[in-house]
Amino acid sequence: MSKNTSGLIITAPPSGALANKMRIALAILLVVAVALPTFVTSPTHLNLAILILMAAQIGVSWNIVGGYAGQVSLGHVAFYGIGAYTSAIMFSIWGISPWIAMLAGGLIAAATSLVIGWSCFRLKGHYFAMATIAVAEIIQIVFTNWDFAGAAVGLTIPMSDEGWSKMIFSGKEPYYYIALGLLLVTLLANVWIERSYLGYYFRAIKDEPDAARSLGVSLSKYKQIAFAVSSFFTAMGGSLYAQKELYIDPASVLGTGISIKMALVSILGGIGTLFGPIVGAGLLTAIEEGTRTLFGGTGRGTDLIIYAALIIAIAVYYPNGIVGYVRTYLARRKANKQHQEGSK
Repeated sequence: MSKNTSGLIITAPPSGALANKMRIALAILLVVAVALPTFVTSPTHLNLAILILMAAQIGVSWNIVGGYAGQVSLGHVAFYGIGAYTSAIMFSIWGISPWIAMLAGGLIAAATSLVIGWSCFRLKGHYFAMATIAVAEIIQIVFTNWDFAGAAVGLTIPMSDEGWSKMIFSGKEPYYYIALGLLLVTLLANVWIERSYLGYYFRAIKDEPDAARSLGVSLSKYKQIAFAVSSFFTAMGGSLYAQKELYIDPASVLGTGISIKMALVSILGGIGTLFGPIVGAGLLTAIEEGTRTLFGGTGRGTDLIIYAALIIAIAVYYPNGIVGYVRTYLARRKANKQHQEGSK
């Protein structure tokens, strides 16, 4: 916690020695991530790595609004679906580059979030979360009945000539590096937010909304900004999914389970932390794929049961997530060590 000159108490981002350790850890992880395809040649294992990166990216995106600003959106899949459908429509129907379509999907999602936020941010707490779920369901119904977007049948992206310009590849390695690059861009956006005045205002809205309002901070304005930025990057994750799978339908990109997964990877790893969603994505994706391998097609709905069990376990035993638990443990260990040295 930190306190500014106006008396507003907020949660401060890591600084000093801890921040340096985080930079070192990030550098090591980056080197390992870039070199991974050199050592992991199995398409199955490389695909698992891609799934982890993609889950981490949407988790980091959700963390902007849910973690930093404290606005729990459980309908964020709406923006994921908007990104996926924008990319699929622009490329398969209009022949526009998927790179441009990815950016367009993010911008459309951000614009949509402003409309949704205008009404939903009048609600607080679980009422806001429920409202976002309702909006996501409405958008799913729209795409399910929209013939131009393939309706319930969905859209297939034609397998044309391979290449980076069309973001179509027969192998897994290019998708791995695209997913890694998108995750890094999203992480850099989070780092910038943490260190800018936006991060300060977001944390103030989360920790001390009444005090922030009394000091002249426009809660609705900065909630909208957090929502829009988060929606932009979430939509880009949806665009990547569409290009990787070459097929989408309302169930695959607008299902409620995706929204829960976005929030859960952040909560599991450590909500409001930079690395939390990455840790959560690695653990959750491993559990999902293990369950899918174990139960196969008979395990439909098992993922939702796992999500529910994890939410209960986290709430009871690790309310600050894995990263939060590790931070607390290290802080206590350091305090005990200093106490022991001081008593000698």
